[in-house]
Amino acid sequence: MDFARDRQLIKPHRGERLRLGLRSLYILPTRFGLLWLAGGGLLLLVSIQSQRNGPLLLSFLMLGLWLLALHLTQFNLQGLELEALAPSGGFAGEMVAYPLLCRSRCQRDGIQLGLAGSAATPQPLAAGESVLSVPWRPGRRGLQTPGRLRLQTTAPLGLFVCWTLWEPPRPQPIYPARRPGPVAETAWPASSDTAATAASKITAGSDDWDDLRPHRPEDGLARLAWKSLAQGRGRQTKTFADATPAVGLLTPAPGLPPERALEHLSAEIWRRSKAGEAYGLALGSTQLAPSTGPEQRDRCLLALALAPGAAP
Repeated sequence: MDFARDRQLIKPHRGERLRLGLRSLYILPTRFGLLWLAGGGLLLLVSIQSQRNGPLLLSFLMLGLWLLALHLTQFNLQGLELEALAPSGGFAGEMVAYPLLCRSRCQRDGIQLGLAGSAATPQPLAAGESVLSVPWRPGRRGLQTPGRLRLQTTAPLGLFVCWTLWEPPRPQPIYPARRPGPVAETAWPASSDTAATAASKITAGSDDWDDLRPHRPEDGLARLAWKSLAQGRGRQTKTFADATPAVGLLTPAPGLPPERALEHLSAEIWRRSKAGEAYGLALGSTQLAPSTGPEQRDRCLLALALAPGAAP
């Protein structure tokens, strides 16, 4: 049965969990199954007309196997439990994985899981718990769901196809597509506590200094390099490296369409995260302080995905 007919005749199941049973499974003969049934029926008519026992026995075997395949194909899916897991984020226009937890009491063969209307590769499913990923390509940013999923099997004989339709409601964060381009950057001022800490280090005469320069009267004695003076190199003043280097907040570049500017920010955040650079984000009323690491990257990208104007 094709996807268009599924949409008209079959109502998909919804919910984060799904247990397959008699009320959630559908089964029909495949083309091969219809040919098998027609062949068995034709062989039965020939045996009746010819009054021969050999073709009659063969036709009964074919029809009996056809009926047995009906139950075996349904049993291959019946009792299977599915649960939608928390999906990780992905980028619009790229393939992302939607994870599902499968629980099975026995091994199942020839399981096909994918988006409704698309081809899926049959694969075995081991007994116990296993995680399956449904690949899909989101077209826009925001909190998106893959839509209607189709789980089916034709095992063990290929005479019948048994399937179910499911729409898991758990959304997946989809970030703007990564498109390199210009971004704007604003300064992030150091906090007063950080500045006070740096000043106290200088006042206390810390040895965490960067370089020496000739001493001037206005420098004071706290920054005087006493060790250099004792070695007979004259009066020199310690210079300290900036303990809080300026780190900017990334903002959309002016003059660009909003979606294009968000795509440039998405690419820049990904680049700086891979390079290990510190960065922050200023997007409307949202401000994220500069930081590094995967958590900072995911926070910034999620802010871009949920920015005003995102598709629901």
